[in-house]
Amino acid sequence: MGIPAITPLEDGIMSAEVDILAMARQQLAVATGHLNLDGGLHQVLAHPQRALIVNFPVVMDNGEVQVFEGFRVQHNASRGPTKGGIRYHPHVSLSETSALAMWMTWKCAVVNIPYGGAKGAVRVDTKKLSRRELEKLTRRYVTDINGMLGERSDIPAPDIGTNAQVMAWIMDTMSMQVGHTVPGVVTGKPIELGGSEGRVEATGRGVVVALEEAARVHGLDLGNARVVIQGFGNVGATAARLAEEAGATVVAISDATGAIYNPKGLPVRELATKYSGHEGGIREYQDAEKVTNSELLELDCDVLIPAAISAQITADNADRIKASIIVEGANGPCTPEADAIIGDKGHLIVPDILANAGGVIVSYFEWVQDLQNFFWEEDEVNVKLKKIMRAAFASVEATRVVYKTDMRTAALIIGVKRVSEATVRRGIFP
Repeated sequence: MGIPAITPLEDGIMSAEVDILAMARQQLAVATGHLNLDGGLHQVLAHPQRALIVNFPVVMDNGEVQVFEGFRVQHNASRGPTKGGIRYHPHVSLSETSALAMWMTWKCAVVNIPYGGAKGAVRVDTKKLSRRELEKLTRRYVTDINGMLGERSDIPAPDIGTNAQVMAWIMDTMSMQVGHTVPGVVTGKPIELGGSEGRVEATGRGVVVALEEAARVHGLDLGNARVVIQGFGNVGATAARLAEEAGATVVAISDATGAIYNPKGLPVRELATKYSGHEGGIREYQDAEKVTNSELLELDCDVLIPAAISAQITADNADRIKASIIVEGANGPCTPEADAIIGDKGHLIVPDILANAGGVIVSYFEWVQDLQNFFWEEDEVNVKLKKIMRAAFASVEATRVVYKTDMRTAALIIGVKRVSEATVRRGIFP
């Protein structure tokens, strides 16, 4: 199995000026209101348990020394070791990393796997680094945060700007420091180093399972559905291919070069193999209309899958979103204001902490396989993934009906309740 290339953040996609930590805390407040949680417990859940900032030097290929800033945040470990990706991007911040760690806590609880949430990041533009510079940066960053990491304490995974090769360097660095191989210290690794079959496609596969369940519950014929996907990286490309295999027509896609649209459908496999990742990107494909990212989100379609970055659907454009079902492949693509507008229109948002949980589910499978030194076939991985995703969707849908609310709030109610119960049961030390 080949190692996927690192996919940079889509150049044509700009994140709105939104404080996503405030957004995550606003979502938490809604859930705690439904659960009537104690104010002190609410405060515990609103803050990360640990946050580390590191500034570390790297000798570049030209001999110059550059200093990079990195973060690792552990939000809550009440239900088990913390789990969360490492993001390399020039505009990451401690606030954003903390929000992503919080969402990771709820995500793990919603799908009921025994992890808490964490997140890591380095402020860097990977497009400006050589492979050797990227490796040196990774090994130094991990060395500086290694007091937080461990296969029983905090387990990283890939995110924007990182991939299986970066995870391999992390595993090797941690192994060299303890004197023996510890494959369980990181997930999303190459198969040859203890990675799991099905991990590369897991997040996108989970998105499509969530879409299938949403279509079934809400009476959408997926075989006749028109799908728009923002982002053609690992998640978006996998979701596009699997949605097409499920019978849907993918009519618009964006990548780092921009977006394309054809109401008759786009050839997903051809775009992935002949255009994506190459100079010029998918906009080199001729049988499609070139559109902007804003226009992509507002196209006439049945399903929209935002699979790029946060804060893409806001109060400014939510009323122009035409999709009847939005499945969040990215973390936090819809702001609370957008949620309200889209909900008032009677449209459905399948929230990120449910929709894109496939990645952490199969990361959990990888971790279990590493600890046992016993590995599963891909079919077994995919069957188990679908079973967990469908059960979680059913639980969220049932909670939505009971509380007479939207799916995001229902998912948060489940996640926050499970984490708060674990926190209370464990008590406050000393």
